[in-house]
Amino acid sequence: MHRHFILHKPAGYLSQFVGEKAKQKRLGDLYEFPEGTMAIGRLDQTSEGLLLLTTDGKLSDTIRGRKVEKEYWVQVDGLISEEALEKLRMGVDIRPEKEVYRTLPCRVECLPAVPQLGPPGRKIRDDRHGPSSWISITITEGKFRQVRKMTAAVGFPTLRLVRVRIGNVHLADLPSAAVLEVSGFDEGFTRM
Repeated sequence: MHRHFILHKPAGYLSQFVGEKAKQKRLGDLYEFPEGTMAIGRLDQTSEGLLLLTTDGKLSDTIRGRKVEKEYWVQVDGLISEEALEKLRMGVDIRPEKEVYRTLPCRVECLPAVPQLGPPGRKIRDDRHGPSSWISITITEGKFRQVRKMTAAVGFPTLRLVRVRIGNVHLADLPSAAVLEVSGFDEGFTRM
């Protein structure tokens, strides 16, 4: 019988259970997951938010696929322009590895207000050093540091990145570092 978990990954943790450097914080430092548990997708060390975990590899492949939406709330440096938002929506060129990759079209909107997320897990510059904007980006792919590279490609580097939704699973009010074991999350994933 497979086991499934919802985690609010705090910034500063790696989305893995083992690593090369002993001082790095990993998912296993937050909760005693059963053997064979894997993260469904990843969030880089400085990112935070929703992370799904499972012992079911087939389910992991399904959720990581292009049919499942992943939504991020992103604080970017500067007041983002409508032109930059439109470029993000249409797809931009990034370098997830060595070769240039054109991102798929996606949904991008300005958030009407600063989201109530709780304090960031690391120091982020404040508005005394210039304004920032909050946007929602919904993608169906997940290249290496994709969202950060997308916002940088249009001239608005990411300051804070929080994944708030995968398919029909929402971060909601789950506090940072909280883990919930659930019966499953394999039905009803939203499709773009």
